[in-house]
Amino acid sequence: MSPRHQYEVLLHRHEFNPILSAADWPYPAHTVFNPGATRLADGTTLLLCRVEDRRGHSHLCAARSANGVDGWTIDAVPTLMPDPKQYPEELWGIEDARITYLPELKKYAVCYTAFSKGGPGVALAMTEDFKTFERLGLVMQPDDKDAAMLPHRIDGNWAMLHRPMTDLGAHVWISYSPDLTNWGGHKLVLQARRGAWWDANKVGLSPQLVETPRGWLMIYHGVRQTASGALYRLGLALLDLEHPDQVLRRGDMWVFGPEASYECLGDVGYVAFPCGVTIGDDGDTLNVYYGAADTSIALATGSIKQMLRWLDEHGMAVKTD
Repeated sequence: MSPRHQYEVLLHRHEFNPILSAADWPYPAHTVFNPGATRLADGTTLLLCRVEDRRGHSHLCAARSANGVDGWTIDAVPTLMPDPKQYPEELWGIEDARITYLPELKKYAVCYTAFSKGGPGVALAMTEDFKTFERLGLVMQPDDKDAAMLPHRIDGNWAMLHRPMTDLGAHVWISYSPDLTNWGGHKLVLQARRGAWWDANKVGLSPQLVETPRGWLMIYHGVRQTASGALYRLGLALLDLEHPDQVLRRGDMWVFGPEASYECLGDVGYVAFPCGVTIGDDGDTLNVYYGAADTSIALATGSIKQMLRWLDEHGMAVKTD
C-alpha cells in the first residue's frame, strides 16, 4: 500500500522519468511520446516513438537501449515516415504504434494510426529489423485507432483489437483475418461504461496485450467527461486465451492516472498514455512505456502476477452474449 494513496499501487514510476524527450533527438523534433515497445532477439528494448514536428505532423522513430531505461541509441533519421503519395491516408502523419512479434512469420507487426482528411484509421506494416517495412496499408477504415495484433492465430485467423467510433459509441472490438489484408468477423469486446464510472465515456486499448497462463492481460484507457474536460486513466481486464472476444475479469477501479509534473504539464496536460510494454527476464516484471502530457516518454513498472491477483480481488466477471 502507498501511504499517500491508500490504494494498492500496481505501476511504479521510474526514478529517471521522463526517460526520453525531444532534447535527446538527433534531428529537430517538437515532442516525442506514445512509443510502441518490444524486446528484440538479443534482449535490446526497442521503442518506436511518435515524433511530432512543429507543423503538428507525426512520424515514427526507433530508439534502442540495452536495459530499456537509459543509454538510448536513436535513429539518425526518421525510421518510418508518412508516404501520402502511395498511401493518401497518411497525409497528416502516422502515430501511436503498437508492436507485436509474430513467431509464425518471424516478423514484427506494427499497427499504427494513419491520419488524413477522412480521420484516423488503422494501418499495418511488417518488418524484420525496423529498418525496412512492408506497408499493408489501411486495414481498419476511419474513424478507428488504438490497434494491436495478437501474436498468433486464433482458430486459424490473425486477430486484431482496435477502437472504432460507431453509432454504438467508442468501445474495444476484435477483428479477424486469414491473410493480414482482409478483415472481418468483427466482435465487440469491451464496452465503455455509463454514468459516474471512470471509464464511462469511451475506452480503448493501450499497449499490446500480454499473454499469461490465465488469459490475455489488457491495459486499457478509459475516459470520463468532467467539468474541466476529458480525464484519461488506465484500467485492467483479462480476456480468454482461446476466445479473446470474451472478457473474464474487468477491474472496477482505475489503476494509474496522471499525477507527476511531467504528466500534468506539457502540450496536452494530465495525460499518461501507454502504447507499449515489454516483459523482464524474470517473466513477471512488466515495463510500461507511456507518453507523458503528449510531450515526453516515461516508464512505469509492475508485476503481472500482482495485476492478475488484483483483478481477482477488484474485478468483475463480464457476461457474454
